[in-house]
Amino acid sequence: MMNVKEKVKELKTDIPAVFLALKDRETPWYAKMMAALTVGYALSPIDLVPDFIPVLGYLDDLILLPVLVAFTIKWIPQAVWERSKAASKGMWEEGKPKRWYFAIPIVLLWLLILWSVTKLIFP
Repeated sequence: MMNVKEKVKELKTDIPAVFLALKDRETPWYAKMMAALTVGYALSPIDLVPDFIPVLGYLDDLILLPVLVAFTIKWIPQAVWERSKAASKGMWEEGKPKRWYFAIPIVLLWLLILWSVTKLIFP
């Protein structure tokens, strides 16, 4: 069984490969949607559960991101995945790029949750 450090190292190579598979023409549309969600979440500087929340803040990175990557990989055709994995070697060695526009879906989700809770409290 893999320890946490090995899993994190694997994620560092899987996420760039998912990004490359997203751009591949042979990747089905549903896998591309899942890949876009996964890469967007991975590159977003804002987490679904902020890291300052004790325990839960880091659990979403330890659980949610690997689950997203695993589902995405299942939907990517094997040949595309192997090409993407090979092409992604060393792609983000200095760390993943951070782009604020990747935070937009997370911010929108939080606003939707806030709006929904407000509607429940004040009908």
